[in-house]
Amino acid sequence: MDLTQGTNKEKNARAKKMMLWFGIVSLIMGFAGWTSAYIVSSKRKDWLQTVELPQLFLVSTTVIVLSSLTFVLARMAMKKGATKMVTAWLLVTFGLGIAFIVLQFLGFNEMIMEYGYRFTGPTSNIKMSYVYLIAAVHIVHVVAGLLVLLVVTINHLRAKYTPEDHLGLELGAMFWHFLDFLWVYLVLFMYFVK
Repeated sequence: MDLTQGTNKEKNARAKKMMLWFGIVSLIMGFAGWTSAYIVSSKRKDWLQTVELPQLFLVSTTVIVLSSLTFVLARMAMKKGATKMVTAWLLVTFGLGIAFIVLQFLGFNEMIMEYGYRFTGPTSNIKMSYVYLIAAVHIVHVVAGLLVLLVVTINHLRAKYTPEDHLGLELGAMFWHFLDFLWVYLVLFMYFVK
């Protein structure tokens, strides 16, 4: 396929999707570095083998997977021209994103209450510090995803999208789904790599 062919609109869409993929790949590289460091550090003598992830991390995983589903429903509604349903599904997705973050912080609190481990300081441990770090960096990206979702919702309410032309919504959904898959990977990684 010749990427120089097509209308200006098609070229613009391809360029924006390519830039998003560049960003996603750079995020993957960052998280690959942290998970690699986690694996290398797991060989240390002070690495905790018995500490489990907070149960709320599993609940938050369900919430973020549901948020991807609601974003899919928003895109489907957009393709059908059902603007009120698009608004509803985008708002539900936003609410689930907020719920995910709240559950993550409650999970941090669970780690402190259950095991007494904090991110740093005398009550910290290298394994738990990695869990905090990986989850916190993901939360930062979910906040970025919520900002993207907010812009998408505002643009939708301003009628900038149509069933035939909704690139912003599509790009927002791609980023959101990436964050979803990334968290599922991270939680499975931390669950299985003891």
